[in-house]
Amino acid sequence: MPFYDSFAKMTMFTGIIQYVGTVQSLESIPAGRRLMLEVGPLAQGLSAGGSIAVNGACLTAVQIVGAVAAFDVIVETLGLTTLGRLKAGVRVNLERALRLGDCLDGHMVLGHVDGQARVDRVDRTGGQYRLHLACDRPLTDEMVTKGSVAVDGVSLTLAELADGRFGVALIPTTLAQTTLGVLRVGDTVNVETDILGKYVRRSLGRPSEGAEPVTLETLRRAGFA
Repeated sequence: MPFYDSFAKMTMFTGIIQYVGTVQSLESIPAGRRLMLEVGPLAQGLSAGGSIAVNGACLTAVQIVGAVAAFDVIVETLGLTTLGRLKAGVRVNLERALRLGDCLDGHMVLGHVDGQARVDRVDRTGGQYRLHLACDRPLTDEMVTKGSVAVDGVSLTLAELADGRFGVALIPTTLAQTTLGVLRVGDTVNVETDILGKYVRRSLGRPSEGAEPVTLETLRRAGFA
């Protein structure tokens, strides 16, 4: 299947947060946990089977009552993402799935969390607001400086990158309209690397196989940039 044709069969997001919702309750179910979320205006037009990215993880609504939607989160998702540590009252970033004709304001996000990162430092000097994060090296192997990354579902541009470490700068709008502004050192976040980076890495080969690291220069030589 051609690369871009495959997107027609995917649930997709843009990493532009539409609403910050609040966890109402969680309860155990045989498959994992049922998550009840206040989703505000995103409940309008949402029906059972519809998708919402919750802190970057794509979940399927199973029931909607007023402005509260229920999602069943399976054990695998609970283990891979931060959703397993949610508690009542916690605020979460929400985004409805793209519909045909919607504008892609951020970047292509699938809602498939690749791993977690830990906030190592919050830098507020020089009139800037930067988050410095640490993660497993396989995550940073799929990143490229100035490329895109989704952090708790928010589309961001990589400001710095090293093995197992990366940094992102947050603008005032992001701080005001997402949960990233309240993160503290030691907090963990969901990370989804750019799907284009995954395809590029697969095309060029993994570093352990002797391939060159993914840089802007290797992207240009391979015809990706």
